Amino acid sequence: MEEINASGGVKVGGVRRPFEVVVMDTRDLEPGVPVSEALLVVEKLILEKKADFIIGGPVRSEAALAAMDLLARYKKISIVTTGVLTPKYHKRVAENYKKYKYCFRISNEAANMVKNEMVPFIEQLGQKTGIKRLFIMAQDVAHARAGTGIIKKIMEKKGWEIAGYEIYPTGTTDYSQGLLKAKKAGKGVLLVWMDMPESTILLKQWRELKVPMIPFGFICAVEQPGSWKATKGGVEYAMTDVCNAGNAPSKATPWTMKFYNAYTKRWGVEPEGHGTSPSYMAVYVLKDAIERAGTLKTDAVIKALESTDMMGVYGRIRFDPKSHQVIPALDPQQGAVTSIFQWQSPGKRVVVYPPSIAVGEVKLPEWMM
Repeated sequence: MEEINASGGVKVGGVRRPFEVVVMDTRDLEPGVPVSEALLVVEKLILEKKADFIIGGPVRSEAALAAMDLLARYKKISIVTTGVLTPKYHKRVAENYKKYKYCFRISNEAANMVKNEMVPFIEQLGQKTGIKRLFIMAQDVAHARAGTGIIKKIMEKKGWEIAGYEIYPTGTTDYSQGLLKAKKAGKGVLLVWMDMPESTILLKQWRELKVPMIPFGFICAVEQPGSWKATKGGVEYAMTDVCNAGNAPSKATPWTMKFYNAYTKRWGVEPEGHGTSPSYMAVYVLKDAIERAGTLKTDAVIKALESTDMMGVYGRIRFDPKSHQVIPALDPQQGAVTSIFQWQSPGKRVVVYPPSIAVGEVKLPEWMM
């Protein structure tokens, strides 16, 4: 928003207008907060703050799905940029376009992550380690249950042993029993799917127990640039899929490091989590759509968003015109590309997948050698 306004704002029908951002916390990521509270915040943004567009969340899949009906009722365009990994989101748009045409998602989603990113990467890890064993630890939320469940079925069909499948409530602070089971199973891949900060404890215990399985998945504790310092190097070797490139250094596109460096300079910290680059791109994509539409009228902006085709931080940005899901790819020239990175000494997040943007290779802990 600051960059766009500094360059004159958004051109609407021949007039330059600035963006204004109003931020409210839906709190849907906090343990025990009901979906209804997140919906009240969305409604407050629309009715009290008079928001023209909603960008960002709600972030929890359950809350975002519930918010779709609010967006439809008030005819407000929304671009989801972080969290909300459930495939139900874009499927609902495709199945009832007339009602849910206001809903777009510019970030990755679980089905693509699982089938086209995580499964191939797990197979690559198997080839590197010479093992075909998987132990799964998942948070008790919709996207984690669904994502790990699909991976389990796929890897079983590929001949992998599923040594364990543990589900944990949001806020769990002890994972030792599950990790001891994993250690007893032997060498393998420890698939972790958790977007809660307590996953830091899981990794700490993994290291203390020297579990001979390399952690990989969708792990909140691994995403953050401060994780190395906070855990005193305890996240070393852990890997995560951050959904879209740009949140760790790579040369996916000319935009990537420009964004990475600008973010670091502006906030004094490297890009955080898995939602920073999509949130950044959403504002530029909205600007582009408004200017091509020449108006703020909802239907015109929707049509302009549907015809989006621009390069961004994590590759070519286009939406499926029927489902409003950003089109993914493993090549940034073809679509929105993911980024899987590993924490490596001396405290660097090294992109190891996909090959089109990788800057290093996976390293194994000494107790797995």
